[in-house]
Amino acid sequence: MKEQWLEAARTAIQIEAESLAAAACRLDGELIRAVDLIIGHCGGHSGKVVVTGIGKSGHIARKLVATLCSTGTASVFLHPAEAVHGDLGIYTPGDPTVLISRAGTSPELLALVPLLRDFHSPLIGILGRVRSPLAAQLDILLDASVEREADPHNLTPTASAITASAIGDALAVALMCARNFTAQEFGRFHPGGQLGRNLRLHVRQVMHPCGAIAVLAPEAALKQVIIAMTDRPWGAACIVAPDGVLAGLITDGDLRRVLTAHDDIRQLRAEDVMTRSPVSIGPDAALAEALEIMERRPRQISVLPIVDAAGRTLGLLRLHDIYLGEGV
Repeated sequence: MKEQWLEAARTAIQIEAESLAAAACRLDGELIRAVDLIIGHCGGHSGKVVVTGIGKSGHIARKLVATLCSTGTASVFLHPAEAVHGDLGIYTPGDPTVLISRAGTSPELLALVPLLRDFHSPLIGILGRVRSPLAAQLDILLDASVEREADPHNLTPTASAITASAIGDALAVALMCARNFTAQEFGRFHPGGQLGRNLRLHVRQVMHPCGAIAVLAPEAALKQVIIAMTDRPWGAACIVAPDGVLAGLITDGDLRRVLTAHDDIRQLRAEDVMTRSPVSIGPDAALAEALEIMERRPRQISVLPIVDAAGRTLGLLRLHDIYLGEGV
């Protein structure tokens, strides 16, 4: 019996994945028209997009509003039932409206359409039925239809909900491309949280400078390296040539490996153990770039040397510093 539960869960994901793939293939010039329309009205940042839906579609509409706002397109949610009780006041003439509906028969949305025409609002629909009463009244139609829902009874809005949400994301991403929306702008809209911190702060703001880390010459005895890394336990020692150029890096892991391999370390020097030409980064890089370098690789690294344009050592950045902000 429990295996059947697992099989139903896997089938649900497969159905949703197939629905998304089919929706991607259906995207066409209608999406381009929607982008042109929105950019034409909101390109000067004087207008906004209004997004509406009811029930599960209302939740999807709210999510789309959040995505649009965070990616450079001003947007607000309009509850279709509250619209006729004063909330139509959010409109300025020409504001485009995105209507989201699974069946295209919601009475609340159908009643809203003639009212929106009074505000000269172009209507963009993300609909699960392209032949429906609502579809017939739209200016632009984005097809969110699915072959079936993901539940065994083909009833619960599952595949249809995720497909409508994905088409909303596709519209938002296309708008980002049309606006040439940058990572710096994204960071400006997300000043809080880890994501905002990674985009807003630069390496030099959180790194440990040379005066606070273990820095040794290539000819330093390994015992000296161990003592220096114990006194300044930031996870690594920078091995620096006389001209200040980074020659190598020794990490805590390197020390464990060399102690495992050698019974007598008295003859070993830093240059015998260090990783030569280690991965490094400049001080003006965003934390997001440093995180990408440290994590998006076959073997993740937890410390990153900081060097200037000439390769001279400036300090050290830990993965811990990016996430918790404990840099000097």
